[in-house]
Amino acid sequence: MLKMKSACERCAAALPADRTGAFICSFECTFCEACAGGELAGACPNCSGVLLPRPPRAAALLERFPPEG
Repeated sequence: MLKMKSACERCAAALPADRTGAFICSFECTFCEACAGGELAGACPNCSGVLLPRPPRAAALLERFPPEG
């Protein structure tokens, strides 16, 4: 199951699991839109992987499958 980290690893901006605006690499490193599209230029600083939009989790499933801290 996809990890749903609740904050940007670079600037600590909130990234709610039920909203768009988070970007992840194949190792699920997580960044906000501003960091991913800004200085990171779409590349993960941890693994050099491509950062792509993370899909939101349906609100109805958040209680059963809560996001990670």
